[in-house]
Amino acid sequence: MRTGFFGRTAVGRVAFAAIACAAALGFSDASPAQTKDVKIAVVVPLSGPWARNGELELKGARLAADQINASGGVKALGGAKIKLIVGDAGDRVETAKSAMERIVSQNPDLSGGTGAFLSSFTLAVTEISERAKLPWLTLSYSDQITSRGYQYVFQTSATASRMANDALPVILDIAKRAQAPVPKTVGIVMDNTASPVSFTKAMRDGGFAKANLKLVVDEVFTPPLSDATSLVQRVRNARPDLLFLLTTNVPDTKLLVEKINEMGLGHGRMPIITNGGHMGAPELLQAVGKDELDGVMVIIGNWGGKGQETLIKSFKDATHEPWMTQDSVSSYGDVMLIRDAIEQAKSADAQKVGAALHAMDTTQGAANYFPGPKLHFDAAGHRVDAALVVLQWQKGEPVPVYPPSLATSSAAWPKH
Repeated sequence: MRTGFFGRTAVGRVAFAAIACAAALGFSDASPAQTKDVKIAVVVPLSGPWARNGELELKGARLAADQINASGGVKALGGAKIKLIVGDAGDRVETAKSAMERIVSQNPDLSGGTGAFLSSFTLAVTEISERAKLPWLTLSYSDQITSRGYQYVFQTSATASRMANDALPVILDIAKRAQAPVPKTVGIVMDNTASPVSFTKAMRDGGFAKANLKLVVDEVFTPPLSDATSLVQRVRNARPDLLFLLTTNVPDTKLLVEKINEMGLGHGRMPIITNGGHMGAPELLQAVGKDELDGVMVIIGNWGGKGQETLIKSFKDATHEPWMTQDSVSSYGDVMLIRDAIEQAKSADAQKVGAALHAMDTTQGAANYFPGPKLHFDAAGHRVDAALVVLQWQKGEPVPVYPPSLATSSAAWPKH
């Protein structure tokens, strides 16, 4: 009995060894183990006053993940599927930070992340992602995001200071391309929040003088605005050759734009320059109306445009949104960019993905979803040569008119 037992055991061992050898050589009939999902974090406000922007970011990220998965997943990882791990940044920095901490603690195998929307949220979230050595991509504009010596933060948009420095030369170039008279006077109507103050600083500190522009209207108000009459009356009295109208919410924008039209300055009679994502939102059209918005220009970080027609159609079909905003196209590009980095690194390891992002220098792949000549990050995480985008409201839709590589229409500029 003892001999029989050991004999059967020996046979079993030989059989097991043979099966293992066959499997190693690729001859096993057994089904392969399921390929592990690639996890990408998305932290955006999904509740509170910025929930709509967060919803648009999430829609873009989901479309990218769905398309990657439908086309065979991440090829370098045997067809691994993208899985989004979503957190709600809410309406406070503390909420955004808690959401990020929870995601990182529950998902130590994350490959990268995107989002946060507000710069203040992004600053808090990236403190956590940096400690975790997790690559984080963001559209947020604040210069501080990539000025902290971090190694795993990647800013895909032009920074706030670069937008401020580039905005005036770009607008003057648009006027030149439209063969309009060279502007000589300029007006500003703005609220006193951080974004307009930062945006106009470079212009006030020498930008206007360098462009030979005289500032003839300079009105600053504290939001919310109850009546726009006196502000717009001063604009009508001075009649600047172009007006920077810098608000940060839809209600104030509605009051000002309607008053501008009421006083005979709208409908393309005066070049009006605005900035910020809310100025291209579908909700603004519902609040103000296409005739009142016609001709208004918007300086922004990204937008769907020329060369992205197939993507935009896919987005509209999938989400029933009227157009693809900067929030959606940027988050779509972020997920595609993380996928490209994983393919390049041949690994979903976060540190290797971060190294691949730093090494990236291309005009192909995800580079097609960000304005500028190529996709490359410097050591601080700035996207080198990131370009700003100018939209113009034309026939009820904000369409890109600059840069030429993205523009789907020419800018309309008053000739008188």
